Amino acid sequence: MMIVQNWRLPLILFAAIGSALTAGIFFAFSTFVMQALGQQPNPSGIATMQAINITVINPWFMVAFFGPAVACLILTVIALRQWEQPGSVYWLVGSLLYLVGTIGVTVAGNIPLNDALAIVVPGSTDGATLWVRYLTDWTVWNHVRTVAAFLSATLFTLSLCL
Repeated sequence: MMIVQNWRLPLILFAAIGSALTAGIFFAFSTFVMQALGQQPNPSGIATMQAINITVINPWFMVAFFGPAVACLILTVIALRQWEQPGSVYWLVGSLLYLVGTIGVTVAGNIPLNDALAIVVPGSTDGATLWVRYLTDWTVWNHVRTVAAFLSATLFTLSLCL
C-alpha cells in the first residue's frame, strides 16, 4: 500500500502533463495544421499528410501519447481499489476520458482514415475525392481527441488540489 501511495503523486503528475501535452499536439492540428494542409493543392496536402502519418511513428511521440495511457490504466486500478481516497473519481473519469476519448478515438476514428489515405496516389481522382472527406472527418475526430485529452489533464490536475 505504501508503494502505491509513494507512486501515486508522480503518476498523477505524469498523467496530467502527458494528457496536456497530447491535447496541445491535437489542438495544433485542429486549429491550424489541417487548415493549412487543406489550403494546399490536393496532391501536396495528401503527400504532406501521408508523410506526417509516417513520421509521427517515432519514440518521442509514442511515449508522449501512450505513456499517459499506461498511467491511466494504473490510476484506474488505484481508483477502483482506493475508492474512498480524495480524488479517486477524478482519476477514474480522467483515465477513462484519455483511454476512450483519446486512444480509443485514435484507433477507431483517425487510424482508419490515415490507412485509407496512405494507399491513394496524391494526384489521383480517388485521392482528391478521399482528401475532401478526410480533411473534415479526421478533423472532427481530432477535435474529440483534443477535448478528451484536455478534460483528462484538467481532472488529473484538479485531483491534486484535493
